[in-house]
Amino acid sequence: MTIRFTPGMAWPVHGIARTRALEQQAQALLPPHALMQRAGLAIARLAMALAPHARAGWVACGPGNNGGDGLEAAAHLQAWGWDVTVTHLPPTQALQTDAAAALQRAQQAGVRFAAHAPPGLTPQDLAIDALLGIGARPMAPGPLADCLAALSRCAAPVLAVDVPSGLNADNGQLAMFSGANQLDSTKAGARFHAENTLTLLTVKPGLLLGEGRDACGTLWFDDLGVALSAHPADARLTRPAQPVAHPHAAHKGTRGDVAVLGGAPGMAGAALLAATAALHAGAGRVFVALLDGQGPTVDPQQPELMFRSPGALDWQRSTLVCGCGGGEMVRALLPRALATPAALVLDADALNAMATDTALRQLLLARGARQRTTVLTPHPLEAARLLGCSTAQVQSDRLAAAQALAAGLNCVVVLKGSGTVVAAPGQVPLLNPTGNGRLGTAGSGDVLAGWLGARLAQLGPIVNTAQAQQCAAEVVFHHGQLADQWPADQALTAQALARAITT
Repeated sequence: MTIRFTPGMAWPVHGIARTRALEQQAQALLPPHALMQRAGLAIARLAMALAPHARAGWVACGPGNNGGDGLEAAAHLQAWGWDVTVTHLPPTQALQTDAAAALQRAQQAGVRFAAHAPPGLTPQDLAIDALLGIGARPMAPGPLADCLAALSRCAAPVLAVDVPSGLNADNGQLAMFSGANQLDSTKAGARFHAENTLTLLTVKPGLLLGEGRDACGTLWFDDLGVALSAHPADARLTRPAQPVAHPHAAHKGTRGDVAVLGGAPGMAGAALLAATAALHAGAGRVFVALLDGQGPTVDPQQPELMFRSPGALDWQRSTLVCGCGGGEMVRALLPRALATPAALVLDADALNAMATDTALRQLLLARGARQRTTVLTPHPLEAARLLGCSTAQVQSDRLAAAQALAAGLNCVVVLKGSGTVVAAPGQVPLLNPTGNGRLGTAGSGDVLAGWLGARLAQLGPIVNTAQAQQCAAEVVFHHGQLADQWPADQALTAQALARAITT
């Protein structure tokens, strides 16, 4: 059954290698050609639903199994009354058995074959991208790039089969098109975007990472009747948390203390944003320890915040959020931050200090050995510094980068960005489906850190790795969901985001 993707569905996520293995297992259990026939039927049904008034359709089919899926769909649409034109790129070798059978069925259905898109397609019609699927590769001038360029210029909306062509199904990176075959800049620049994508058999991580969210448009999923629950996954999608239930007898001492340590000279705002988020996320008490000795000692707009010197904090009882706007000054306090609190969130400058200091890394590992909860919240550049690689390398495999950090530092890692990944040692990583580019402004990460500190404080002093990962994933989900639901005519600032948090 075809389902429209909405955030909150806890689907397993399978990369290219696992998807191919699952496909082979399913084919071995089904009659010949059955899996491709199911795919073609699912595509055709969704096409009819998306374009109920269409009279014509164009199906661009590649030489592999993705093209075979498109040929099966073309045969159904032709039989159901559409005037279908297929552009089928010639294979470099003999077609695989399933694709050859699909080609024969399309020919028998009376589908028209042509080298180019049919003239006269309208916005009521539909074009189908069945060129590459998960077989993405760099594009060079030639028939394939020409066909994709024609899809980008097409007046009809595009339904991509499995993955928009040119999108890496593992990491969400889109191929650039070179030479004379640049895509029409009025639609997608030099990259191809579809209005709808139907992913088949599995949900691929690249659809939700990097450029994938933009490239695939509205995402649909059909498991083709294959049960996936028994198979290991590369990741799982996060789900929203239930609202925190506080008993009537609760008081500020039972709702957790959060201490925010940061705010070097000129950067007090970062610490205040984190503290504001913790306050609105329901922490019982929020303390602010600014590293700027000349910083404020009260916030008239939020008198609930309690300002302390770093030495006056209750390091033992508080969940510590450390690093927001901390600059180089936070480095001197990191040994105590790593040794003392039961729960710790490390962000921003605390991570930068950790990246260049082996002794701090050893303290972090020792903290994990004592089963103290630690969550790191790096953006891609901070993650690259911690891993000793480039930002491009992190972005080329975000799942692997987050898992490497979590395993290497023995803590929970929230790798922020398009498709935030929450990883923990020994756990399947969680991939966040919410959020958008409006979060790409100064301070939104500080808000996330403070919010996470409040939720960890509410869990209590004993939190295992799996609980901490789930807690972080839920906060990330709601952080992104706020941005998704934000009114289009209102600016999304970090302060407004922090004040909109509800528990």
